[in-house]
Amino acid sequence: MVYRLLRTLPRISAASFHSVRQIMKPFVVFVLGGPGAGKGTQCERIVQKYGYTHLSAGDLLRDERKKPDSQYGELIESYIRDGRIVPVEITISLLQRAMEQTMALDGNKHKFLIDGFPRNEDNLQGWERTMNGKADVSFVLFFDCDNEVIIQTYLQSTRPIIDLYEKTGKVKKVDASKSVDEVFTKVQDIFDREG
Repeated sequence: MVYRLLRTLPRISAASFHSVRQIMKPFVVFVLGGPGAGKGTQCERIVQKYGYTHLSAGDLLRDERKKPDSQYGELIESYIRDGRIVPVEITISLLQRAMEQTMALDGNKHKFLIDGFPRNEDNLQGWERTMNGKADVSFVLFFDCDNEVIIQTYLQSTRPIIDLYEKTGKVKKVDASKSVDEVFTKVQDIFDREG
């Protein structure tokens, strides 16, 4: 009887299986936290233990701007060169493409850690506008870290480099707590003097 019942079920072709896989939505965890909070390290461990794919918005933008045939490369380059934030539509397009490519290569890879995104309200609204119904955001993993830890991480990794160059008189300090224009005025002074 079971055999007869199974024979009445429609056969699933490879094309049908592919279309089912296409409608599977990515399962997303946003990963946020300050520099030095350990996002990258923890993401590596999550990938190993839970099988997620780690996507860094910053890495995707940097990789895209290096591609000679990229439709976004020059635009990304100009935004970064001018110190502006790349339009959210471009970032989301790159994230969406990376998720789709990953899922196309391996139908079991549908869980994603998105590192460093969304950074602000505009990013979140853009995500909701573009990805609504196309991906399920499960939760935001926020690595909360007090300023002391961030400073300590900075001191351990970056400060030795600064100290080394300071001994040779090659460090030019700028007070970055001022306004953007005030900081750039100081930067211009340095470049005007130093070339």
